[in-house]
Amino acid sequence: MKEHRVQSYSNYKRRHAPFHFFVIPVLITNLILASVYLARHPGLAAAWMVILAIALLVLGFIARSNPVKVQDRLIRLEERLRLMALLPEPLRARIPELTEHQLVALRFASDAEIPRLVEETLNRNLDPKDIKKKIENWRPDYFRV
Repeated sequence: MKEHRVQSYSNYKRRHAPFHFFVIPVLITNLILASVYLARHPGLAAAWMVILAIALLVLGFIARSNPVKVQDRLIRLEERLRLMALLPEPLRARIPELTEHQLVALRFASDAEIPRLVEETLNRNLDPKDIKKKIENWRPDYFRV
């Protein structure tokens, strides 16, 4: 079984090597080459190559962003259920006030610190970056897309 390194605020972000270091650089290079070709050899076919290169680049970003959006929706649901179980009644009634981004950030907090962080997030309207910085006991998420 693959061993996971300990996650924290400084290293939780995931880079998917095939996407970030191969697909996107290839698609950007393709757009640059098609644009240079169009500049040197103007014409309908060269213009179409630029349009196609742009479409492929957009497709690449859509192929990445759609699963991330679905993942965020699942995290939102999972965290709402978790908060219902962990929060005292006054805070439980305020769960709908949390934004999707705040819920996604709170998923890294341990069960013990959730009440404190949720209360502070609601009272100070913390942004996700600030929520993550305030987490003392990081709960890793190794199943991200």
